[in-house]
Amino acid sequence: MRIALVSPYDFAVPGGVNRHVAALAHYLQARGHAPTILAPSSEPPADASPLHPISTVTIPVPFSGSVARLSLSPAAVLRVRRLLEETPFDIIHIHEPTIPTLAPIVVRYAKSVLVGTFHAYREENLAFDFGKPLFRYLDALHGRIAVSEAARDYIAAYFPAEYRIIPNGIEWAMFADPTIHPFETYQQQGPVILFVGRLEERKGFRYLLRAFRQVKTQVPNAQLVVVGAFQREEITPYVQYIRHYRVHGVRFVGYVPTEELPRWYRTATIFCAPSVGFESFGIVLLEAMAAGVPVVASDISGYRCVVQHGVQGELVPPGDEEALAETLVRLLHDPATCERYGAAGRETSRRYDWRVVTEEVESFYTELLTAHCLSSS
Repeated sequence: MRIALVSPYDFAVPGGVNRHVAALAHYLQARGHAPTILAPSSEPPADASPLHPISTVTIPVPFSGSVARLSLSPAAVLRVRRLLEETPFDIIHIHEPTIPTLAPIVVRYAKSVLVGTFHAYREENLAFDFGKPLFRYLDALHGRIAVSEAARDYIAAYFPAEYRIIPNGIEWAMFADPTIHPFETYQQQGPVILFVGRLEERKGFRYLLRAFRQVKTQVPNAQLVVVGAFQREEITPYVQYIRHYRVHGVRFVGYVPTEELPRWYRTATIFCAPSVGFESFGIVLLEAMAAGVPVVASDISGYRCVVQHGVQGELVPPGDEEALAETLVRLLHDPATCERYGAAGRETSRRYDWRVVTEEVESFYTELLTAHCLSSS
């Protein structure tokens, strides 16, 4: 199949949707298909990349508690139109079709079967409440995918339809690799609580830091290791807090390449995801689970889709630093339970391997193409 994978986000900027699209393209290609990625990109694509940039200029736009870089370039219209006219795609797969920048242009000029994957989750969306006519182009979709029950329930409340749940994927073998060695210098100093992600408000790191201050009173040699892409100015308020309260044992590692992440997970005693909302799925939770690490996460819809309380880890009320601290201390003192959670998590995470997920997506494509051919005959 010739497949166009469409992302509205600047493909030069790392993010969950772009990583999803890149991985899906890789595994579709491995299965003999011909994927092309349509997305804005502020940097030229690497050699042999399936990326077809439709714009090189992007602007930052606040979105779902984060900042997305989108393209509003009029030139993108001509580039999309030309590509879709010249290339006979079998499937055009639009990711985040409710971002009204690239999606309506693609729908306007598409002559192929259209699929949409809905990644986002919010409690409510005023734009959907008052701007429904702007999203009529969604009616053109032949098939709809939601990455989780949370994402499905959110989008279906505004745009009722049938949604197939196909989750995000992870490189399971890479994270579960038993030959990966932890960073012994960290493990020798004491138990490690690991946070992986950006330091945006919605990620809830400030609650983890406050909870960690309480953890230190019960587990003096505990460490908090922070891995993620963040700027120096982003950590300044946290460093000030650490210095003011003399909280020892916090390590800001910063960005690490994807291939190094498994080693950080393997170093962790507990993985913690204290997000307060806007999460439709928990990819980092699955990565930690694949590495055999017990998870402590916020009890929010997107995380409940991945972690069962008392099975792969424990869920705590979002923003409740007291409950978070109590849970972390209890598990740090209970290695047997941590081991049980880790083993269960590794087994659960197998289902999210990209090879399994890609087969599900491919099957959905085939199902839609068959239905489209029958309806056209």
